[in-house]
Amino acid sequence: MIAVEKDAAGDLRQQMMTLGAAAREAAKQLTRVDSGAKTRALKAAAAAMRKRAPEIIEANSRDMEAGRRKGLTAALLDRLALDEERIEATARGVESIAEFDDPVGGVIAEWERPNGLRIQRVRVPLGVIGIIYESRPNVTADAGALCLKSGNAVILRGGTEAAHSNAAIHACLVEGLEAAGLPAAAIQRVPTQDREAVGILLRELGEYLDVIVPRGGKGLIARVQQDARVPVMGHLEGICHTYVHESADPEKARKVVVNAKMRRTGICGATETLLVDRSAPAGTLGALVDDLIAAGCEVRGDTAAQRADSRVRAAADSDWGKEYLDAIIALRVVDDVDEAMAHVRRYGSGHTEAIIAEDAGVAERFLNELDSSILLHNASTQFADGGEFGMGAEIGIATGRIHARGPVGAEQLTSYKYVVRGDGQTRP
Repeated sequence: MIAVEKDAAGDLRQQMMTLGAAAREAAKQLTRVDSGAKTRALKAAAAAMRKRAPEIIEANSRDMEAGRRKGLTAALLDRLALDEERIEATARGVESIAEFDDPVGGVIAEWERPNGLRIQRVRVPLGVIGIIYESRPNVTADAGALCLKSGNAVILRGGTEAAHSNAAIHACLVEGLEAAGLPAAAIQRVPTQDREAVGILLRELGEYLDVIVPRGGKGLIARVQQDARVPVMGHLEGICHTYVHESADPEKARKVVVNAKMRRTGICGATETLLVDRSAPAGTLGALVDDLIAAGCEVRGDTAAQRADSRVRAAADSDWGKEYLDAIIALRVVDDVDEAMAHVRRYGSGHTEAIIAEDAGVAERFLNELDSSILLHNASTQFADGGEFGMGAEIGIATGRIHARGPVGAEQLTSYKYVVRGDGQTRP
């Protein structure tokens, strides 16, 4: 395996170029690899994660201690933390990806022309993918597994705060590749934490990279979109909304809202803003606030929300459209579905929105008229996850409108080509 072993500034550019060249060569080799080899590699990687769980936990403890010294919030530490249960879940995710049908070579559509030409649109890998991400070390496993399954080579650059955890998980992926006889350079990691490595990846590896996938906060996304010299598959912040319509079943709304916010506050699918109809059944607004506060959530609301419960803090303008990734929620009382949708369009990031309503007509308006990548009816926004969509895992939630939207799994990491078969036809 080719990897960056040190941060020596003098040869960092050459080291990055070496990574890129190795990835391009690995991508060529993967075009000749059968599906069985990829499956064996991923299953071996999952087995290695279980075997090396104590090593992974020890590496993660170093990251956690550094994070505490750095003053990371409880929510960010939760995103970073690994234990046996989370490692097992990560291993199962890799195994589920292994069991999926191989998307490469799949025929998307086919037809025959009047002149006898038979045309097929066939799935192909994107090539070499660069993935830049923050905090969550499970992304190392998910991203590496999905890229391999879709026939892509990948260069991973995780965040400084998870450096030791990422290295330990990456070692398991490499062990799986080698067990299946696949090139170790198919899944590479940039171990240096020198920020200039990211700059080189974005600006100077266009010869080797086909697409960049950023996964992180607004600052990271902005830098990638500004500096990248290859296409970017956008994964913007998760400013997710849950709207409780006046027709909502109060008990259903209470259960869904608390889950949407508090199940895991540090994930991108956590609800950050709650919108409640002014005409909701008596007591609904107060019950929602009480449930959230009882669950340990700080509520910042408008005047109507404050009148419902004195514990609600006044929301500032900056609270609308803010991704807290913490046990904090913004609460606004709206007149109707039109005002709710207007709020989402103004402050949302196009990630995930949910409506809690028994009125099917209103629910359909919400689902049809909003254009976020994921829209839910009577369900928690925490379902915005590739595993919950049956994809095994996902690299992230794409909020752009080109190529892929929503959870990006193995199939979304492919493009297509046209294969045309004839029998001597010439064009008149």
